[in-house]
Amino acid sequence: MLARFSRAVARLPSTGILGCTGARFKHTLPDLPYDYNALEPYISAEIMKIHHSKHHATYTNNLNAVEEKLAEALAKNDVSSVIALQPALKFNGGGYLNHSIFWENMSPNGGGDPSGDLLEQINKDFGSVDNMRKQLSAITTAIQGSGWGWLGYNQSTNKLQIATCANQDPLQASAGLVPLFGIDVWEHAYYLQYKNVRPDYVNAIWNVANWKDVESRFQKARSS
Repeated sequence: MLARFSRAVARLPSTGILGCTGARFKHTLPDLPYDYNALEPYISAEIMKIHHSKHHATYTNNLNAVEEKLAEALAKNDVSSVIALQPALKFNGGGYLNHSIFWENMSPNGGGDPSGDLLEQINKDFGSVDNMRKQLSAITTAIQGSGWGWLGYNQSTNKLQIATCANQDPLQASAGLVPLFGIDVWEHAYYLQYKNVRPDYVNAIWNVANWKDVESRFQKARSS
């Protein structure tokens, strides 16, 4: 699991991880590909600003801090400390990865239905886009506490799958699925606007779904 997580972090172009010499680049908070108010009325500018500039920034900063401690522990061959750091690495690394995907999964020009190869695969694996949408919405809404609902790709079976992850657990490291489209149901993602009515927020997400981004992730997943 840890190996899969490390590979997932390494694939992000804006980051660097510990190398054989111990050198590393710090992770940086990615810019949004649109303005904070661009997803209104479905997601408010206030939520987007807080979610991106506060929450995602915190995961980014904490991931850098954990990796520095990990580098020190590895340099000292301190196995006990390396093990003790794993929960923080998973939580903050997952938060960094998940949100980096989440922003790109949405677009002010999103919504509607996918097309091309992605549409064909969805129809093959779920029967229709509506079936996939209903299944992902239902399983995501039902998450107890905080977590994420995902449409992922199984590279072993060459099929799309729906899954959930608790807290900030990253999909690929946790379930072995390549993340294509994620829905964040931590309360900070929706409470200021939707209060405790999570289903309304989950349904609203589909109006800004960036199918071009999902299609791109799908093509990369099945060709690698």
